[in-house]
Amino acid sequence: MKKFLYLLVISLSLSNCYTYKASAETDDVRETQQVKRQNDKKQMTANVVSMDQADLSATSSNKTVLVKTNKPKATNIMEKLEPNKFYKIDVAEQSYKIQVDKWESDSLVAHVIHKPKKILKFHKNQINQSTIAERRFSQPVADIITVTAYAGIGAGIWALINK
Repeated sequence: MKKFLYLLVISLSLSNCYTYKASAETDDVRETQQVKRQNDKKQMTANVVSMDQADLSATSSNKTVLVKTNKPKATNIMEKLEPNKFYKIDVAEQSYKIQVDKWESDSLVAHVIHKPKKILKFHKNQINQSTIAERRFSQPVADIITVTAYAGIGAGIWALINK
């Protein structure tokens, strides 16, 4: 039982609630979900209006037009990598987890996460743009860690009571 408890404590201490995801993918998914919800709401209100009014011409004038306002997507690598944010990038087939400090003309100045003395400089052409991933908080991972911690605490209390 002690081995399992130690294993649980070690695994929880090594886990992290942050994941790296491509920022463009997650923003697109959120935008499409919001647009779908808005369309569903407007369709439901249009159906209610059409039931209430017998005249079809009156219902067509009450419908609203959806205006899609998209945020301009970052096409330039300098716009994708913003200062003071954490990213996972690939340079020369090596993966780095960095915090961006600044851009000096065409060079990215960054440091390894939690190691501010280890400064890295990359030219913008060296960075593989398709693999840039931003660090984001992952709620499902946090929930799994929380449930596992509660289960471990419960198992520890149960083990102490049954001795």
